Amino acid sequence: MKKIIAASIALAFVLTGCNTVKGVGKDVSKAGSVVTNTAEKTSDSISRK
Repeated sequence: MKKIIAASIALAFVLTGCNTVKGVGKDVSKAGSVVTNTAEKTSDSISRK
């Protein structure tokens, strides 16, 4: 699971390519959303078992 989160964060930064401080904030926010969504999906799949 840690690999998925790390890959998601890296992918978010690579795909968005920020040039400004404002852009960095957006990238970090998007990475946080990806991590949150991944954690929620994982939690849901664990609780369904």
